[in-house]
Amino acid sequence: MSPHSSSSLNSRSLKTRFALRFLRALKKITNRRPTSRSSSREISRRVQRVKLAADASMASAVGPRKAWSRAILLKHRSRSHARVHGLTGHRRETDHDHAITIRKRVMKKRKVHKLDPAFRTNELRRLVPGGEAMDLYNLLDETAHYIKCLTTQVEVMTSIANYCAT
Repeated sequence: MSPHSSSSLNSRSLKTRFALRFLRALKKITNRRPTSRSSSREISRRVQRVKLAADASMASAVGPRKAWSRAILLKHRSRSHARVHGLTGHRRETDHDHAITIRKRVMKKRKVHKLDPAFRTNELRRLVPGGEAMDLYNLLDETAHYIKCLTTQVEVMTSIANYCAT
């Protein structure tokens, strides 16, 4: 059996599955590149597409067995559906500035409660995709898996960047 047969594809590591999906997504992003000079807005959009591609590729590589990957895949599909049907609303930069101001206010309030275990649990729920609906045990299990996958994502993306730089 050759190393590239379909049965060996099924047994490949998470790192390999993510890398294949992510490279495929990057190729699509590259093919969408406009021929005109890139504005800062276009560069920002492409950066956002790469981030979404990385998240969706990792969630797809993990599959539906983890709640965080299901949450990311659902979010990705919802965005794709909205884009296809013209339901996306473009935020103005003032909306972004307003969101930053609100985030700063919230962070000041959070400093007071950092030692409270309930606060920490809620923060964790906020950080892990799909974490809002989990009990503490499942939240910790999903968090450990999510961290492992983010580490893998960073390793693969670093390898790709190093390869492209040589």
